Amino acid sequence: MHSRPTTTTFFLYIALSRHFSSATKLPKLRSLSKIPSKYRAQAIQDAQKALTDYLHTTRSLPFTYAEHISKNSVFSLSNVVAKVEFSSSTFLNSFQRFLRYHPINEFEFFYESIGITYNEINGFLPANKFFLSEDSRVLSVACALSGYGFPWNRLGKLYKEEISIFGEDPKELSKKLRRFEDYGFNNVTIIGICLVFPYVLSGKCKLGGEIDALLDDLKRLFIDFDLVSFVEGNVDAWYECCRKIRVFYDLGCEKGKIGELMGRNKNIFLEHPEEVLIKKAEFFCRLSVTNGDVGLMLLKKPEILNFDLENPVISVLGFLKHIGLKAQELESIAQKYPYVLGRNKMVNVPCVMRALDLHEWFLGKMKSGTHHLLGSYVVGNYDETLDIDFRDSLERIQSSRTPIHTISKLNFLHGIGYGENKLTIKVLAHLHGTSCELQERFDCLLRSGIEFSKLCRMVSLSPKILNQKPEILEQKVDFLCQDMGSSLQYLDVFPAYLCYDLEKRIKPRYRFHMWLMEKGLCTKKYSISSMIATSEKNFIARISGIHPAAPKLWLGMFLKQKSL
Repeated sequence: MHSRPTTTTFFLYIALSRHFSSATKLPKLRSLSKIPSKYRAQAIQDAQKALTDYLHTTRSLPFTYAEHISKNSVFSLSNVVAKVEFSSSTFLNSFQRFLRYHPINEFEFFYESIGITYNEINGFLPANKFFLSEDSRVLSVACALSGYGFPWNRLGKLYKEEISIFGEDPKELSKKLRRFEDYGFNNVTIIGICLVFPYVLSGKCKLGGEIDALLDDLKRLFIDFDLVSFVEGNVDAWYECCRKIRVFYDLGCEKGKIGELMGRNKNIFLEHPEEVLIKKAEFFCRLSVTNGDVGLMLLKKPEILNFDLENPVISVLGFLKHIGLKAQELESIAQKYPYVLGRNKMVNVPCVMRALDLHEWFLGKMKSGTHHLLGSYVVGNYDETLDIDFRDSLERIQSSRTPIHTISKLNFLHGIGYGENKLTIKVLAHLHGTSCELQERFDCLLRSGIEFSKLCRMVSLSPKILNQKPEILEQKVDFLCQDMGSSLQYLDVFPAYLCYDLEKRIKPRYRFHMWLMEKGLCTKKYSISSMIATSEKNFIARISGIHPAAPKLWLGMFLKQKSL
């Protein structure tokens, strides 16, 4: 059974599968550089003809499949073409002769022909096998699928996602495809389903359970709600439709539970491109809420798909008032989160809400029927005026020597919820590194368990915590929690802990203090901040008051250790 995907799985799916095109995009074939450009197309055509004849006549492949392989393996073919001396009048005969005496790796041509990217082929080539006849099951499955109607050059998608399909008995595979027809699907629809949900063909997943649940949903949508009448009867159209449906399953919507909901809102799959569905889902998933809730909300509130959730400029307080916060709550937010105030972009609203610890409240408002407010917000009278200090600072940045670098760091701050205000500019002045490096460090601290809103506040108090490598931050957090026995909550009151050197400051001072307590020389347990933040001069003065010999021990033993 396939488990419900995590947030990481969902975004990985997004990154890997924005669009799937049946068109082959060919870069320049460098291997053909020795052939005059005006003859290259003809050389490839002659080579394809010769390869088709070779695979059909010499290797006994059915002509149709031999032609599929030769027509869809231009990269592999061009490498062989480059080994044959070119002459426009004799090339076809020369290439045929070359194939007779120099057998090719048929698997390389086969894998490229079914749609596996040429640069990936080496990862799929079987060891010590050269001819397709040495592993005939793979070719037999491909032929069976092609015979059913699967586009030959898309079979690679099935191979990469569910390689076990190509170890199936072709006859059993054909029976399984015919059983899908019992749901009322035609073969074109079935092909679209299988290309998007390859596991339905895998021998590892028997009919029943999750597969039946998926097919029940699709039957409800395609047949009962008659989506089939609105989708063109070709593989491309059904592939595109099924990809849109998969967005919701990858979000975590439960198979077998959303068929009717999809059917009642079938226009989602007719009017909106997959890209729109993914972007809207990404927007709400950035709230760090349950992805399945996001999917269900989009199905129940399809009007959201028409809203521009990227470009509009918002004023944070004005937007919160528009969504439903009262004046007293707004005043409290202005006092507690001053770095979030000012203007920002709609695309950053999810992280603004997380910075305010209002992300769950915000999603609840959207789910409860106030989602239409997203589409009706305009900058109004209540909104804060443009921060003059911010405006002046922005002008100075734009006229500086590195405006692009600085603006990208500023965009990072806006992206984690900071608004257009003077506090944001103060934080910006202390940040070092690229926006990507800053984001990586911020994410590292989130992974350590620090809450988003608390981390934003920590950055506002001690911006330099983001100037360190992720591995250094991890070591400091680990020492705080594991060795010192403290909790992450201590960083709420002393975020500067993360700014001090672990080996030269934190560890030696803490261990010296613990040593003093173990020896009975110190009865008072000092706070972490008083141990670490105190200057060296004051630190020595303090331990001198604890015991006259302590400074000598510190300088002679612990200070020497930290300098090594």
